[in-house]
Amino acid sequence: MKWLKKGWIFNTDGAYEWNKSHAQVPVADILDNEIRIYYSSRDSLGKSNISFIEVDKKDPKKIIYKHSKPILEFGKIGTFDDSGVMPSSIVNVGSKKYLYYIGWTTKVTVPFHNAIGLAISEDGGITFNKFSEGPIITVNYLEPYFSGTSFVILERNIFKMWYLSCVNWEVIDGKPEPIYNIKYAESINGFDWHQTGNVAIELQEGEGGLVSASVIFHDEVYKMWFGKRSKKDYRNNLNNSYRIGYAESKDGFKWVRKDKNSGITISKEGWDSEMISYPFVFKINNDLIMLYNGNGFGKTGFGYAILRKDYKKEK
Repeated sequence: MKWLKKGWIFNTDGAYEWNKSHAQVPVADILDNEIRIYYSSRDSLGKSNISFIEVDKKDPKKIIYKHSKPILEFGKIGTFDDSGVMPSSIVNVGSKKYLYYIGWTTKVTVPFHNAIGLAISEDGGITFNKFSEGPIITVNYLEPYFSGTSFVILERNIFKMWYLSCVNWEVIDGKPEPIYNIKYAESINGFDWHQTGNVAIELQEGEGGLVSASVIFHDEVYKMWFGKRSKKDYRNNLNNSYRIGYAESKDGFKWVRKDKNSGITISKEGWDSEMISYPFVFKINNDLIMLYNGNGFGKTGFGYAILRKDYKKEK
């Protein structure tokens, strides 16, 4: 496979208190004539908020609409999302839209704690109400640390989720760093989840984090793109920063990593020349499209690429 980069789409302009920097973790919802892209920006205190833009289906670099306010409020003090929210996945369930999101709160012994929440829209995805004050996936006796980015599909009346699961905190260069892989969970209603403990994508030697699984059934197999980083010095060392990995599965449970086939890497220069991560892959007609972030964990915004249909023929 080979992705053809089509360029940068969007970054926040800092016009409001809630969007001073970043346009991170883009999540696409395919409408009749547009693509609505939910994203996370950061306020002046570095706390994340969720808003969206809408772009032309035929030319995603053409922005049609920019929403001017966040769609979710922070949780009450002491709850899992009292310090920030980020979008992760959206699923159409009848006339409703289920938005799975990451909640942020701070801790003392480690810098932060994440959990997965659910918000539901009944007006086509313009406004959302939280399903509950608490998370739908969080720590338990099997998973004692935290859960983060999730990707959810509804398939044969079963909700299937591939999500970030922290397996450890390690002190590296004097600071605690989270170590996380990608696990799998199931639900019959979208909010009561069975965390199977099944590791979908395991860490390889030297890796410290796997993030933002994006799964699609294509060419008779499940395909997953995800972000991956090294354990050490991934913030400042170009060689250790985020790249996009790839895996395949016949059943969605057992996966085989094929990172060399991800088909995309950093550019030689520009907004995605140091880092690429947080992929979100979706289909429009017969095209596979990937939204992704570039440098600075989304500080330079997001762009897109299209899977080249002629690549196998050329090879």
